[in-house]
Amino acid sequence: MKFISKIVFAIAVLLPMFANAQDTTDVAQNTEQPVFQKRQKVDGIVATIGDYLILDSDIDKAYLEIRSQGASIDGITRCQILGRLMEDKLYAHQAIQDSIVVTDGQVREKMGKQIDYMVEQLGTMKDVVAHFKKDSEEDFRNDMFEIMKMQMLTEQETQKIIEEVQITPEEVRTFFNKIPKEELPTFGAEMEVAQIVVLPKVTDAEKQKVINKLKEIKKEVQDGASFFGKAVLYTDDKASSPTGGFYKINRKTQFVKEFKEVAFSLAEGEISDPFETEFGFHIIMVEKIRGQEVELRHILMAPKVSDEALRDAKEKIALIKKRIEQGEISFADAARTMSDEKETRANGGVLLNPRTQDTRFELTKMDPALYRDLSGLKDKEISNPILETEQNGKKKYKLLTVMNRYDEHTADYAKDYTKIKALALKEKQFAAVGKWFDTKIKDTYVKINGEYRDCTFTNNWLKK
Repeated sequence: MKFISKIVFAIAVLLPMFANAQDTTDVAQNTEQPVFQKRQKVDGIVATIGDYLILDSDIDKAYLEIRSQGASIDGITRCQILGRLMEDKLYAHQAIQDSIVVTDGQVREKMGKQIDYMVEQLGTMKDVVAHFKKDSEEDFRNDMFEIMKMQMLTEQETQKIIEEVQITPEEVRTFFNKIPKEELPTFGAEMEVAQIVVLPKVTDAEKQKVINKLKEIKKEVQDGASFFGKAVLYTDDKASSPTGGFYKINRKTQFVKEFKEVAFSLAEGEISDPFETEFGFHIIMVEKIRGQEVELRHILMAPKVSDEALRDAKEKIALIKKRIEQGEISFADAARTMSDEKETRANGGVLLNPRTQDTRFELTKMDPALYRDLSGLKDKEISNPILETEQNGKKKYKLLTVMNRYDEHTADYAKDYTKIKALALKEKQFAAVGKWFDTKIKDTYVKINGEYRDCTFTNNWLKK
């Protein structure tokens, strides 16, 4: 697959993180593929990109990070890692030139989610600190903060480069036709899945209880209490809880319509009345308005669902299943008329793959929970009612069915147009990024020191 391998856009990120001085020395001595095995160990500046410096120890830290994740460093040279680190620094340098702002609040929010995941995987915060060979949790958090900020600047600058890249049907056809037949990609076994969702009904009394609590919180904040503290204590939005409910949004940010309408109607310092979205009830306080962007804090509270409401929802979805199995109504028509999930209702319940925006799910890349729920189902067979609890704590019952199955096969232009289009777009984006690098390297101060000047880089860092 030489042809396809040339257009793979996403390269695994090599994080320059988490090693103390003794550890980096050990890594340098034990790496299987160093370029300069006998060099004297001096932690000097090996490269400068704009305002950013890269130290020799940053390369050692990257090796340690790769190994700490259980990956092999065979074949990975110091030159390759330096090249990747320089790419990251150029992205971040240019992001600042382009006035891209990443706030400390945004970094802490994303870092909080990442740390929660690490703790879930490794056991405790102490285990995480030990895994990354840090002396203390404070050291770990400080290092991770800087790394996450660099990543976020890089991500936003990359998105800025590729967001205007579009692909036409003719370009997709040209891309496909130039692939040699023996190098056409093979797509794994896939399936199309549909679901019907029934949400337990929330009583008016429970809704009013939440509304009253939010009004109480609003008054306390107006009387001098901290909105940040109230959000940490009471919000059901786990993603923003560590940052006191903080978000920075513009009109293109992917938030529900009702939330954005309220956010952009408020003045600085103003707190909204409680309002409802599909997630529950909110109050918003706007902290700053910066042109088209709003920095705000919010508190989300979801009304509680009673055991009786859960039983009613289960009985309702069981009845829907019975009617489908008895032939009274098709699964698709039942989804259109009886499902409470508006995202899939109009499409007869068919799920959209969030990764590809296609209706097909490749089995080897399917979400494990979804695969578990589907395993054992025959074509057109309907699952028993499944109780699912979402991340925000909301509960729902669902029925699943497999609409179509597709065996592993060589790419076909007509059948696999969506996937082929995605590959063609990635190739075009890759070319746009390459052109961007050529231009920005010429316009940016770049200096590579010592023996690293003998490296062969993918990009023209030496400006030859």
